[in-house]
Amino acid sequence: MPSTRTPPSESAVIVAVREAEPVVGHLRSRLDPSAAWGVPAHVTVLYPFVPPELIDAAVLARAGEAIRTVASFRATFARVEWFGDQVVWLAPEPARAFAELTAAVCERFPEFPPYGGAFAEVVPHLTVGDGAPAAELRQAAEHVRGHLPISTEVAAAQVICGSPEPGSWQSWRPVAELPLGRP
Repeated sequence: MPSTRTPPSESAVIVAVREAEPVVGHLRSRLDPSAAWGVPAHVTVLYPFVPPELIDAAVLARAGEAIRTVASFRATFARVEWFGDQVVWLAPEPARAFAELTAAVCERFPEFPPYGGAFAEVVPHLTVGDGAPAAELRQAAEHVRGHLPISTEVAAAQVICGSPEPGSWQSWRPVAELPLGRP
C-alpha cells in the first residue's frame, strides 16, 4: 500500500524537552496541534526555518556554527504563563539562553525571521495548549502547575522537518542534532 504521508513542507530549529513529556505529553496530544504532527515538547529556536528541500550539509553546518556560540545550560520550567486566553505555556529559566540561541541562528539566517516576523518580541516558551477551548486550557494549566518545576540539560538543538497539513500525522522528524558549545 502506498504511503499517504504528506511530504515535508516546513522546518524548524527546536530544543526538545524530553523531561516535560510525562507532564505535558498527554495534554499536548489534545490541546496542541503540533503534538499530533509528531513535534515533541520543545522550545522553538527558529520557525520557520529553511525549506526542507534546501536543507543540505552547508545549511546544517551554518546552523551548527550558530548553535555552538551558546554554551550548554540547565533550564527549569517553573511557571505557567499565557498568551492571551488561547495559548498556555511553560516559561523557561534562563529565558535569556534560549533568546541567545534564536539570535545566533537568526544572525546566520536573516531571511527567516522568527514566526515569519509576526511578533515584535519573541518569547521563549514551551507550548502546552494552543487554540483549544478555554476551559480545557485552564484545566491543563492547573494540572501542570502541580507538577512543576521541570528541569533539563540543554546540550543540543534539533532541525526538524514536516508538514502541518491535515493528514500529516506524525510527519515531523529530526533531520539533525546540533550540539551547543561547551560551558
